[in-house]
Amino acid sequence: MTTGAQTPRSPARPSRSRLRTFLPLGIAAWLVLEIWLLTVVAGASSGFIVFLLLVAGVVLGSVVIKAAGRRAFRNLTETLNQQQSGTPTEARPGSEGNGLMMLGGLLLILPGLVSDALGLVMLLPPVQKAVSRYAQRTVERKLRDAGPGTLGDAFRQARMHRPDGKVVPGEVVRDDPDDDTPQGPRPPLSR
Repeated sequence: MTTGAQTPRSPARPSRSRLRTFLPLGIAAWLVLEIWLLTVVAGASSGFIVFLLLVAGVVLGSVVIKAAGRRAFRNLTETLNQQQSGTPTEARPGSEGNGLMMLGGLLLILPGLVSDALGLVMLLPPVQKAVSRYAQRTVERKLRDAGPGTLGDAFRQARMHRPDGKVVPGEVVRDDPDDDTPQGPRPPLSR
């Protein structure tokens, strides 16, 4: 049960973004393509071959994710040790790309031949560098367009300008006594 006044519904609904419109359609088309391709391969060879391909993808993806995770943990440990000893940290060659390797391993683990092919392509170093450069340029452009301020300011502004008006900027004032003496036993939290 809610208390208070109902929030008014605006007659003009805000339009959906392209991503929210086309992402579900893209996922559905990708799933249909994966299933169709698996049935074509099973018809051309056998169901056992398709099963072996799927198991091989899961095993290879697990190995790739495990190796990338170990490499990332090793790099983190070396960086922390260097910072604790006071030596300046420098960029090591081959220290980036762990996230993209993990993404490639995840694509290998997902059942389907198209995702396996994308996962194998994602493991190639030139593809990783290209994707990394593209992602870096995109993030830098978005940050440049965002303007000055901290990330907390952005979240606060997003919450304050919600159309439902449920967030009210204000200050919390407590009327607690200054001493930290216990006030007695507290009631249990569960009923």
